[in-house]
Amino acid sequence: MVSGSPDLQVSFFFFLFVVSSFAGDPYVFYDWTVSYITTSPLGDKQQVIGINGQFPGPILNVTTNWNVLVNVKNDLDEPLLFTWNGIQHRKNSWQDGVSGTNCPIPAGWNWTYEFQVKDQIGSFFYFPSLNFQRAAGGYGGIIINNRAVIPLPFGMPDGDITIFISDWYTKSHKGLRKDVENGVDLGVPDGILINGYGPYRYDPTLVKNGIVYQIINVEPGKTYRFRVHNVGISTSLNFRIQNHNLLLVETEGSYTVQQNYSNMDIHVGQSYSFLVTMDQNASTDYYIIASPRFVNSSDWSKVNGVAILHYSNSQGPASGPLPSLNDYDAYFSMNQARSIRWNVSAGAARPNPQGSFKYGDITVTDVYVILNRPVELVDGKQRTTLNGISYLPPSTPLKLAQQFKIPGVYKLDFPNKLMNRPPKLDTSVINGTFKGFMEIIFQNNDTTVQSYHLDGYAFFVVGMDFGMWTENSRSTYNKWDGVARSTTQVFPGAWTAILVSLDNAGIWNLRAQNLDSWYLGQETYVSVVNPEVDQSEVLLPENSIYCGILSSLQKDQAQRVNFSGATSISGSSKMVFIMLIIALIGHSFR
Repeated sequence: MVSGSPDLQVSFFFFLFVVSSFAGDPYVFYDWTVSYITTSPLGDKQQVIGINGQFPGPILNVTTNWNVLVNVKNDLDEPLLFTWNGIQHRKNSWQDGVSGTNCPIPAGWNWTYEFQVKDQIGSFFYFPSLNFQRAAGGYGGIIINNRAVIPLPFGMPDGDITIFISDWYTKSHKGLRKDVENGVDLGVPDGILINGYGPYRYDPTLVKNGIVYQIINVEPGKTYRFRVHNVGISTSLNFRIQNHNLLLVETEGSYTVQQNYSNMDIHVGQSYSFLVTMDQNASTDYYIIASPRFVNSSDWSKVNGVAILHYSNSQGPASGPLPSLNDYDAYFSMNQARSIRWNVSAGAARPNPQGSFKYGDITVTDVYVILNRPVELVDGKQRTTLNGISYLPPSTPLKLAQQFKIPGVYKLDFPNKLMNRPPKLDTSVINGTFKGFMEIIFQNNDTTVQSYHLDGYAFFVVGMDFGMWTENSRSTYNKWDGVARSTTQVFPGAWTAILVSLDNAGIWNLRAQNLDSWYLGQETYVSVVNPEVDQSEVLLPENSIYCGILSSLQKDQAQRVNFSGATSISGSSKMVFIMLIIALIGHSFR
């Protein structure tokens, strides 16, 4: 996406530098400046978070096993971290970019993330993880392409299109987080954005004149891969393209059984890939729609995200009402979610079929039934809880406290079920067993759809249903082709069960993706410690920022140099950077 242009031409995205390492996998370098920019997504000027002047931010377009370095300069007026939604950071939770793993990047500082997209493919996104900042933007896409030796389980698309859908408020993220702290409901959003743009004027009584909207230009007869991400605050959205089928092929790094859908419910934090063939007669342009789900107020019916699909031979503009949808059919949505299956015969990051990992044959070692509740008073404050605990972030990140063996920062005592006691604030962490196999049941006692995400892993979604989960519910589990992903929805008054193999050492964030629930305490961490010394586990980065109890270790950042952090980048990256400079100098003398 090019900021300020409503037309999206299909293209593959430019990255700053790519260097092939003589020793192995390539390195790709990005240099970002994160700042407030002024734009008018709903017609009135407002401040959003942009990256290099773009909103949404640039796309990271990489290939399995590439090494990624992102130098982030924080030009905001508050601390900043980026997290990489769905990227597993194998044995390297130092790069996860959440409060439990990293000290924030102070305003005016820069810091370099360095990670490998090891053994992954698919569609993901990044976003700022602190202080409700995602409500102001700062998000962008991540594409991890197959290695050339592993074919796609479908024909090569004629183009690749990334779509961000999100609820949006004209109030600043600072104002929104203050409202949430004070128990003020967010209410109906001011609009639904598609790629940072407001709606096409499909109804003059609902959409005011002068709003810039997204136009996606396509060629008749071609097939395009649409990667669709719900990067919003708290609203489940239904995505559809007028008169076009959506052939689902991938979700969050897993190839799926290929099925056609006329529409797809995409919950907060989820990502899907569809193949869409331009097989219509182009008598007019076509609507691309993102509309709220599971809401029953008439005010919500006025809030729709609408973009335009424009064939090169289109004979006129889109017109008429939007294709209808039952806004509150949770049973339909649950059945749709159950229909999404893992493609067990397809290779992905590795040549062997995805289904060669027979998760249904593995013995479960730990069971957690995690129950949420609506916002409640905890120690006199409006808070959300998981199993009666509202997470209290310590000033020293958990990962640093673990590294330096600092006692008292957190406790490995997160309960495996709701305890019979009053809710409380605490820094309580799940004690995971390295190479164990964990079953987690999310029980949603709230009145809205919640979605939950686990960093560091893809888990198997094996079951969901309305009512209370019981041990008899296991008889309904899908033990063969439940899809592997990193974010799952839990419907109100319902449960969702997942299975996860804890083979990735580190401290990993388990959180509500709905920003209001997350901000008020619905998160914890899973500590997975390898009891043996693992030489391949990534050590404390040389450029670590220190805070909290360890603040005395931090040196001022007197100079800000591209691809540097608080001190310096790692030795391997330094060598690659030197190689890059030599190559550029050599090129200049040709």
